[in-house]
Amino acid sequence: MDRRKFSQMVALTGAAGLMGRSMPARSQVRQIRIVNSGGASADAAAAAYGKPFTSKTGIQVVTEGPNLLGKLRALVETGNSSTTLFVLGAMAFEQAKSLNLIRKLDWQKIDPMPMFPETRNDYGLGFIFYSTLMAWRKGQRAPNDWAQFFNSQDFPGKRALPDNPIYVLPAALLAAGVPMEKLYPLDVDLAFQKLSVFKKDVSIWWKSGVQPPQLLRDNEVQYAMAWSGRVNGQEGVEYSFNQASLDISFMVVVRTAVDAEVDAAYKYLHEMTVAENQAIYYGIDPYPGNSPSLEKLLPPEAVKKFETAANNKSVQYYHDAKWWYTQGDAVERRWQQFKLSL
Repeated sequence: MDRRKFSQMVALTGAAGLMGRSMPARSQVRQIRIVNSGGASADAAAAAYGKPFTSKTGIQVVTEGPNLLGKLRALVETGNSSTTLFVLGAMAFEQAKSLNLIRKLDWQKIDPMPMFPETRNDYGLGFIFYSTLMAWRKGQRAPNDWAQFFNSQDFPGKRALPDNPIYVLPAALLAAGVPMEKLYPLDVDLAFQKLSVFKKDVSIWWKSGVQPPQLLRDNEVQYAMAWSGRVNGQEGVEYSFNQASLDISFMVVVRTAVDAEVDAAYKYLHEMTVAENQAIYYGIDPYPGNSPSLEKLLPPEAVKKFETAANNKSVQYYHDAKWWYTQGDAVERRWQQFKLSL
């Protein structure tokens, strides 16, 4: 099945160890290349993981973007061995596994520090958590759930939603009263039925994560679905983790990567499991990493905003990436038809 369309949709959906170790003097590896999403995430990773990795190994880290699944597929299909590591969202990660684009990890060589179990996968290392949640302009009536978020009579104002069914359809079903634990498999017909009612209150369908906080600050909309890291710390913007979706970004090894560079990359992956490194990352790009010990290194006020803090994590849900892999193309066609009715 041709999944290029789904890949484009997925693109929106779009920090002590080894201290005494170093690469052997005989190693000829001088650099590893990583494809990531760029921006603040790339800057944070360079400071939090790249710097200690290079300091210990002498190996430079070269990064580039964007991290579209199609780019990974092209690397593998052409036999390109220049790239070692690649960042993928949960949906693209599932697809990459099915298409045999990535290697199985050698966790013994990574030798990780303690991690949340869901971030340790045979084929990928989950390194940040992020949530897609409801946000609103300060001073507006605060919604408790998606049913209230979409209730423009009792919560008047304009809405902004992402142009992406992965986020919007589950929220519509939650607003319809479907319990979080019974979201999947998604009742697509019911979701679009509810959206046909809600759409009149949606003034902007955003395509970039930078848009929602700006729209809220400028009072162009009063309520928005947003990514947690984008609204965290934004003056004049409030948000809730209740009924938010919790996602994980994974670092994977490209199937065509050179073996010696893969062995070097495992040392980089180790750095991504160190809580102290993750604290550096959070200071630049406010998304928590995979270490349960990270909370101890940051101020209590910061921990309250953690996607993975116990009180926040317990009221969120994970997407079923396998369901989206099999159903994504059909849902995207329905989504495009829906947009024609706007």
